[in-house]
Amino acid sequence: MNFANRSNLSALALGIAGVLAMGQTHASGFQLREASVKNLGRSNAGSAVFNDDATAVTGNPAAMSSFDKTTVRADVTVIDLSFQVNATGTAASAFGPAAPALTGGDGGDAGDVTPVPNISAVFPLSGALEGLTIGASIGAPFGLKTEYEDGWVGRYHALKSEVKTVDFTLSASVKLHDRLSVGAGFIYERADATLTKAIDFGTALCAGSGNPLNCFNPAFPFHPQGADGAIRVEGDDTGMGWLAGVQWQPIDALTIGYSHRSEIDQEIQGDLDFTVPGPVQAALGPRAAAFADGPGGANLTTPTIDTISVRYDFNDDIRVLADWQRTGWDSLRTVDVRRSNGTSLGAEEFDWSDSDFWSLGGEWDLSEAFTLRAGYAQDETPTNDETRTPRLPDNDRKLYSIGLTWQVSDAFSVDAAYQRIEVDNPKLDVVSSSGSRLVGEAEGSANLFGVAGQYKF
Repeated sequence: MNFANRSNLSALALGIAGVLAMGQTHASGFQLREASVKNLGRSNAGSAVFNDDATAVTGNPAAMSSFDKTTVRADVTVIDLSFQVNATGTAASAFGPAAPALTGGDGGDAGDVTPVPNISAVFPLSGALEGLTIGASIGAPFGLKTEYEDGWVGRYHALKSEVKTVDFTLSASVKLHDRLSVGAGFIYERADATLTKAIDFGTALCAGSGNPLNCFNPAFPFHPQGADGAIRVEGDDTGMGWLAGVQWQPIDALTIGYSHRSEIDQEIQGDLDFTVPGPVQAALGPRAAAFADGPGGANLTTPTIDTISVRYDFNDDIRVLADWQRTGWDSLRTVDVRRSNGTSLGAEEFDWSDSDFWSLGGEWDLSEAFTLRAGYAQDETPTNDETRTPRLPDNDRKLYSIGLTWQVSDAFSVDAAYQRIEVDNPKLDVVSSSGSRLVGEAEGSANLFGVAGQYKF
């Protein structure tokens, strides 16, 4: 029975963690920042000091006060994610040196290619409301998927992990002074997740038979990796949060911005769907009820995000920008998963830590029509070697970017950008709910290609 509880817990808790790790536009946990193609071309340097970029609606609403015309913008970034794992392990690792080796391949490339859209609009008001600017944005902050081949060596930890999120943001800004503006916004967020993995019923039945040596007895009907089942978890939730910011220009050449994104309380509700082989069901008898399909969920909180940005204009044509960002991932320490009747399946430890991100970028106006930009960034992972899993084999990252803007006319502009993300090879050493141990190393990288169009009325 304990094995059943642990299986439920591991699958659903990892699903919830996947929503958290992939569901925030500006967060780590193998998160890619992609809302603005302009920012993408600078490796996100200057993400809270927006200059003629309508994605200020979600980045720093205070910056919307710099717009004097209604502006509509559409961004699309194609994320080509690659993950490969080189690992070995043992089934039923509690047996020590006698434990059989895990079978299976390397899982192939677990990454995927995903387009991520974002639409923003800014509306400066006039008349009695002059000085007030409102904005709206609809975006898919994330839609990443990792999927390993069936039967791979780490199948008891992860097969498919797919997360989709959509944010709807309404923001407003007020110009308090020619050099100072403030803003705030409301966020409505929806997240959907689908997670699958294999379950080693063979180990559970032989180890739990009362004589663990049955795992090595050829006459016993069940053996490690000999009676695999599966679990599929689908969960979704909607949550609400807020953001606020300030933009200050102490001198003509210098602009400073600060933005804060709040925590968002999530109550993930998921459906657990088990695949249990017939012989296993017969052997479990009444205990098979522990693997009955049904609902489950957990309460949790997404992290806060604080950003400080600086832009310095050396002259009318050359600008340098910098960012520092802190993501409060200490909100993801433990996830307590419960069935719909309130029965706790235990707590899954993640022990994620706050992470820091910094970037440096520049822009050069080649002419009135073309602007070239580039940037470099480093992003710290919130994960650690003790709790990292192949669903999210994250580690510290380096980001390299280039971008270009074509000012087609006074009203219309087009942006393009490319970003390369290289992930330090993360170590894996994790034990599954059935007691199998997976040890190895992952290789991860991503290529991002973005294009955007902006029109002023």
